[in-house]
Parts: sequence; C-alpha cells; structure tokens
Amino acid sequence: MRGVFAYPAIIGGVRLVQVTIPAGKRETVLGTLDDEGIDYVVTDETSGREYTGVVYFPLPDNAVEPILDELQELGLEEQSYTVVVDAQTVVSRQFEDLKEQYSTDDTDEERISRQELHTEADEMTPTFPVYVTMTLISAIVATAGLLLDSPAVVVGSMVIAPLIGPALAASVGTVTDDDEMFWNGIKYQAFGLGLAIVGAAVFAWLLKTVNIVPPGIELASIGEISERFTPDLLLLAVALGAGVAGVLALSTGISVALVGVMIAAALIPPAAAAGIAIAWGLVMETIGATVLVLVNAVSVNLAGVATLWYTGYRPRNWFETDDAHRKMLRNVAVFAAVVIVLSVFLGSVTLSTYQTSVAQQEIRNDVQATLEETQYEQFTLLEIESSTGQGVTYEQGTIVGINQQITQVTVTVGYEGNPDRAALADALAERINEGLQHEVTVEVRFVEVERRSG
Repeated sequence: MRGVFAYPAIIGGVRLVQVTIPAGKRETVLGTLDDEGIDYVVTDETSGREYTGVVYFPLPDNAVEPILDELQELGLEEQSYTVVVDAQTVVSRQFEDLKEQYSTDDTDEERISRQELHTEADEMTPTFPVYVTMTLISAIVATAGLLLDSPAVVVGSMVIAPLIGPALAASVGTVTDDDEMFWNGIKYQAFGLGLAIVGAAVFAWLLKTVNIVPPGIELASIGEISERFTPDLLLLAVALGAGVAGVLALSTGISVALVGVMIAAALIPPAAAAGIAIAWGLVMETIGATVLVLVNAVSVNLAGVATLWYTGYRPRNWFETDDAHRKMLRNVAVFAAVVIVLSVFLGSVTLSTYQTSVAQQEIRNDVQATLEETQYEQFTLLEIESSTGQGVTYEQGTIVGINQQITQVTVTVGYEGNPDRAALADALAERINEGLQHEVTVEVRFVEVERRSG
C-alpha cells in the first residue's frame, strides 16, 4: 500500500479513479502512476479472476482524461474496467503538486474528462418509452399553454421536455467519433420533434372538435401563438445560445436542468404552434412554425458540436482524431448549410414584419395628416386597425419565406355636427392606397360624438 499523508486539501473538482489491474500489468500501471507523481492505494484481487488488484487514486478534473488515456494505451481498456466518482476531500502531500501540474488558464481547467462526458451524455437520454411519454406530455401542455396565452404553462411544458439528452448526445458523438451515439441522438431528436408536432395537432384538433376552444377564436391575436406563426430571425440566437450553454454545462459538470429548459424553449413551443396550425388548417402558419422548429433544432446541434471541439474534446487516438475531424467538418457543414437556408426564410419573415410595421406607421401618419386639414376639423381619430394576409415567397421554385401584406385598413373617427363624411372616406382611401403603393380595402367607420357640459 502506498500513500503518504501530510495535510488536508479540501477542494472542488476532484475525482477518485478506480482501475482494475489485469494480470501481468501491475508493475507497468503502478510505474506509470509513480512517474506522474500520483498517490495511490492498491488492494489485491482475490476473486480468482484475471485481475491481480485494484488501484485507487485521486485526480483533479482536468487530469482524468490524459491519465486514463495513458493507462488505456497500456492495454487496460480491453482487459479491465475503470470507475470514476466524485470526491470531496483529498488528504495528500502530492496532490497539490499534481493539481498545479495540470492547471491551465482556459476551459480545460474546469471541464470533465472525455470519458465522463461520454457517459454523462449517454445517460441523459432516457429510455425510449419514457422519452415518448415525456415528449407527448410536454407537447400537450405546451399546446394548452399557447391556446390559453399563458407563459407560465408554456414554461411548465419546457421543464418536462426530455430533448436536451439527444441533442447533446449527437454533439458528443460527433466530436468523439462515436457514430452510434451520434445517430441515436439524431434519430431521437427527429422522432421526438415529429411526435411533438403530431401530438399537439391531435390534441388541438380534439379541443376544437368538442368546442373547448371557441370556434371563432382568432389565433393570430394570441401573443404566445402569433410570434411562432411568424418567426423572427432573432429567435435563432435563442437556439444557438441554448446549444452553447448546454454543452458548457455538461462539460464542466454543472447541472444541466436549467439549460435543458432553454433548449426546450427553442423547440417545444414552436412544435406545439405547428400542431395548432395543422389542426386549424392554416398552411402558411404551419410552414412558419415548422421552419422555426427545424432551424432551432439544427442550430442547437451546430452550436454544441462547435463548442465541444473548441473546448478541446477529441477521440483518444490520433488516427481517430483525424477521422473525427473530417466527420465533424462534414456535420458542421451540413448543419450550417441547413441553418443558412432556413435563416433566409426567417430573414424574409423578419423583413416582412418590419415592412408591415413601417406601413402601419405610415398609414397612421397619413390619416392624422388628412384629419388635420381644415375641411375635416370636425372629425377626431379614434382608432386604426389593419388586417394582414400572408403569402409564400418563391425563388427558383423553392419556398424562401412568408411575406405579410396589409389587405384592409379600418379607420374609426368621431364627428360632431353634420360634416361631409363621404368626402373624408374618399380622401382617406385615396391617401392610404397612394402611400402603400398597392391596393387595399379601406373602411371608414363614423361615430357621432356628443359633448355635454355641466
């Protein structure tokens, strides 16, 4: 038994590593630990199996990966097993020197080992039945929250969504050259998001059919829904930020619960909005919400892969690193291409929304300018409403966006006495259409105003 003790060092970020020593490898393993200046304890293995002992040694977080890689190069990976657990206190004369030896000034200082990262990502994806059940529940709750226009209920749906595991598994599988983990993550994400949209559509259709939701409800007037029907380019930042935060939380051993909510925020509400649009038969809105789901999902994966590679995660062997590098570049290129294409769509929606807002302000300015003319001084502006229609923008036969255009303007004015209302209606219609440069229906409503004193 070896291990010289002198003073306590109570520190964070410590792992206790337990490695079984195969027959014939005892001196090699212990010699490697001695060369690295690592304190260890060895117990003899008496089970009669092919192991001669078990060695226990503490390591700083950022030393776990290089030390395990060095031991695995000795052939331990195929002949033994390794257990890495958290440790709270180390009482060792040499541990502080070891910690200083592996200390860095970058993210390597806090990140967990590649082996732990792989295990954490694998364990975050629940079993398939649980994954299906939780995804359906979160989609149904999100659908109810959107129809109720309740942010609290929508947030509740994000908490129970199990989407962070597959997203991070796909990213980890890419950078560690684990094809099985990568494709499992992709399949889980695709199935989960498709299931969320279908589940939301069925639930929304049932609510509509049994008249739990009023048949004449105006979905576009519900704030929680309208922002997903016409997605803004800024929502892309939410997905990219969620991917980066999720990977950093996972790789530094921080709880990913809150980050999981952020990732779900980028995916579950848009999926529920797409389901609602399907149930109501709204084609343009279905396209808008579905595109938002796709671009957010791909952005989370893109940000995750890029962040893991930037923080230094690689496969163990150099030849695996080259292969993983090629696969990573391929996946990043595919993800980036999808994001760019879909971002063009989101950009067109954002531009269309901006142009609509500008047009609405111009309409208000034109109406106010008209009413300020001398012949219309008996009229007072009460309200201006505008209705918009949506259409699809095509480029070389491909849908590249949804455009909005004002189709009707309703102006409500009050009047006193007996002014020429028809003249005002004609003047407003002419001025509004001239300002918009396209034909719209202008409806002018007159409300008689009676002023009484006393």
